[in-house]
Amino acid sequence: MRNHTLLTDLYQLTMMNGYFANNIHEDQVVFDMFFRKNPCDNSFTIVAGIEQVIDYIENLKFTDEDLEYLRGLQLFSEDFLGLLRNFKFKGTIYSVEEGSIMFPHEPIIRVKATTFEAQLIETAMLNIVNFQSLIATKASRVCEAAKGDAVFEFGLRRAQGPDAGIFGARAAYIGGCAGTSNVLAGKMFNIPVTGTQAHSWIQKFDSELEAFRAYAKIYPDGCLLLVDTYDTIKSGIPNAIKVFKELKEMGHEPVGIRIDSGDLAYLSQEARKLLTEAGFGNVKIVASSDLDEGTIDSLKMQQAEINSWGVGTNLITSNGCPALGGVYKLAAVEVNGKLIPKIKISENPEKITNPGYKKVIRIYNDNNYAEADLIMLEDEIVDTNKPLTLFHPIYTWKKKTFYNYNVREMLVPLFLEGELMYNHRTVAEIRDYTQKELSSLWPQYKRLNRPQLYKVDLSEKLWTLKHEMVNSYREE
Repeated sequence: MRNHTLLTDLYQLTMMNGYFANNIHEDQVVFDMFFRKNPCDNSFTIVAGIEQVIDYIENLKFTDEDLEYLRGLQLFSEDFLGLLRNFKFKGTIYSVEEGSIMFPHEPIIRVKATTFEAQLIETAMLNIVNFQSLIATKASRVCEAAKGDAVFEFGLRRAQGPDAGIFGARAAYIGGCAGTSNVLAGKMFNIPVTGTQAHSWIQKFDSELEAFRAYAKIYPDGCLLLVDTYDTIKSGIPNAIKVFKELKEMGHEPVGIRIDSGDLAYLSQEARKLLTEAGFGNVKIVASSDLDEGTIDSLKMQQAEINSWGVGTNLITSNGCPALGGVYKLAAVEVNGKLIPKIKISENPEKITNPGYKKVIRIYNDNNYAEADLIMLEDEIVDTNKPLTLFHPIYTWKKKTFYNYNVREMLVPLFLEGELMYNHRTVAEIRDYTQKELSSLWPQYKRLNRPQLYKVDLSEKLWTLKHEMVNSYREE
């Protein structure tokens, strides 16, 4: 991974310089990364990008060229630049496992480090996690709409730059896509790659039939033909059937057809009739053409005869929801060896932060379905041998008691005092973990439209601390 040390906002560096000037740059602080709202009207968010966060932290180093550039800004002293020259992250970071399903206001990354270290890493971590989590979540919605059909990510040419195309493909695979058209992403992350031909291939030959035959000759055992260049019903499918029969006579099994335009419900149904009548009822029908979860859901309801889906622009750009609003907020400072909680007050209640050094536990029933999450202070312990009562953090009269349950702490160590503790996983392993996470959710949380909201509560101790701090600031 290339050095991203300067992938930060200038004010991070000016604040670091200010901490240094005030001799508080080595004070220990705690920051939480979290988001306030799920993207795409979803009820959950799939956290992705943790492996890239690890790479970023491990490669933090100010080069001579970096320091020369910063010197040229005439904002920083030589003493400060000398401190940057020897910079190495030595803090502690806890994070959810990559691929975890999380909910608003829960810490997904918790940093305990010096003010110097914690401030520097904010922007890049938000950049990495916000984007990949957004695309992973969008992909999961598309795959949910496809109801078990394979979904392929086709968005590279429409992505907002090469990095978005590469890491968007990675995130889409984590979110449930079966593969990508992006060859570099396939190479980097061992993601299955897929693709056949474009309309230009068909147009290059004197006839559609000649184009089909030429492709079938090269790929007799992987022949999937694009049939909508001229006329899907009158030309494309009949010509595909001719080539499929020729392949069959030579002992090869055709794979299928792709439709990239027109009324996909009608065309796929007509295509299936023609293919079945010709003895090719088992070949696949692949659809593309500006698809998203809403369109796929509609085509499913119309009983479209489509086996797999190629989704490009609307997936890689998360059309309709361009960003995940993850934030990074100070939660505590260390004074004389003791962590003192900090809180941000706002006229917008949803922007009031949860103070203190916190963790998140997930509560499961006997069937391993997730029932609720509880945000707690780090020193709190749940005794699963006793009933556990949760209350709504706003409507406190709403309560639920659990009797037979298990709990899991969601935050695990990435770095302890600068040492990597997290075991790297392949993207395929992360994808499998995500599918396991999704299987732990009740169906009502996975609905595309108006899903049930998952319960996320504060422990009584944290709730009391938060309200005492809010009231103390309001009374000043």
